[in-house]
This record gives sequence, C-alpha cells and structure tokens, in this order.
Amino acid sequence: MSTDDGKRAYRNDLLLAAAMVAAGLAISGLSAMQLKARNPEMAQATQPLQSTPGAETKPSAPPEPVTTGTRPSNVPPEPARPDAEALKAGAQPALPPAPAEKTAAPIKDR
Repeated sequence: MSTDDGKRAYRNDLLLAAAMVAAGLAISGLSAMQLKARNPEMAQATQPLQSTPGAETKPSAPPEPVTTGTRPSNVPPEPARPDAEALKAGAQPALPPAPAEKTAAPIKDR
C-alpha cells in the first residue's frame, strides 16, 4: 500500500467518524427539543394510608429491645481449631481440616 492510499484511508476514516459524531449530536439535539416541547406529565402518588377500624383499642407493637453495643463478656471466644491438649481432652474442631496443597511439576523453559 502506498502512502497516498494510506492517507486516503485515514481521511475516509476521519470523515466517517466526523459524520457519526455529527449524526449523534443531531439526534440528541432533536430528542432534547422534543422533550422540551412536550408537556411534562407528573406521576400521581398513592392515596395516604388509612388506619384500620378499631386501631385505637388494639395494643401497639412491643418496644424494641435496648442494646448496649458491647459484647457479652460471659461467653469466652473459642478457637476454630483447638490445640493438641484440648483435642486429647475430647474437644472437636469447629472447622474441617484444610485440604493438602496440590503441587505440579515445575514449568520447563522453552
């Protein structure tokens, strides 16, 4: 391909890109004009909720429990995997044993 063909292809690509950008701007401008010309329609909200008959005589929901935000100190945390002495005493681990690592042959250089 000669340099003239390369310049011509580049010019054609640039012309196509400019035409696509101009078309996009024209479409978005037409859309904006159409939105502005239309009367905006507002969505209607639902009617306010009415209380059920006899709600004054029914008991209200119980109050939410008060939390202090602190951790209870009467339950000590336990490890997921107890030490050897605890295992001998009969403690069960909370998690299953980890799987053995799988190793492959080293990658050979090409």
